[in-house]
Amino acid sequence: MGRRWIFDGHIAGIGTASGLRAVVGIWQESPFGPFADAMVQLPSGRRILLAPTGDVAEFIAATYSFEEVRVVDAAAVLAGQTLRVDAGPLVIRAGIGRRALLGALLRTVPRPLAAHTRWLTAVSPLAAVASPGARTFGTAGNGRLEFYGVSDLHHIGSAAVRWEGTDAGTLSPINPPVTFGFSSVPPRPSLARVRTTVVEES
Repeated sequence: MGRRWIFDGHIAGIGTASGLRAVVGIWQESPFGPFADAMVQLPSGRRILLAPTGDVAEFIAATYSFEEVRVVDAAAVLAGQTLRVDAGPLVIRAGIGRRALLGALLRTVPRPLAAHTRWLTAVSPLAAVASPGARTFGTAGNGRLEFYGVSDLHHIGSAAVRWEGTDAGTLSPINPPVTFGFSSVPPRPSLARVRTTVVEES
């Protein structure tokens, strides 16, 4: 294996009645420092990346697939049971609900093991059964491998979402799954505690 990048933080997956779906990354630690980004898939299927800097945009766009990339002022604040996202045309105000049953199970796995690439490779088929559309290991863009180590999961109980100033509709399942990469997020809107490792194949 070649170079690797590690991102530690949270991922929020949100669906709306209009068909707009969003995946928000809130990264407390990363090779780029703390930052937030958002991947949006419109009802038409068009995929848009909202990133805070050119360097972050370049890295994410080389790992995932988008029709459009925008560098915008992107901020996400996770405080208690509230998530606030302001990322250019995307505004989210979400309430974090109870821990999911899967989240309780994930918390029984020691975090160093839960984020280990060998473990994530082995349990990826089980993850697909436990959360349809989700994977813990797969091939990303530009000869990169990606590993998702999830250590907790909470349902999102409420959300107000606006896109380009227009209400995107009530909180809804993420259906169809997003198609930015090899894995979607859980079908039910949720917030996951995640350590993501991206590895460049040698």
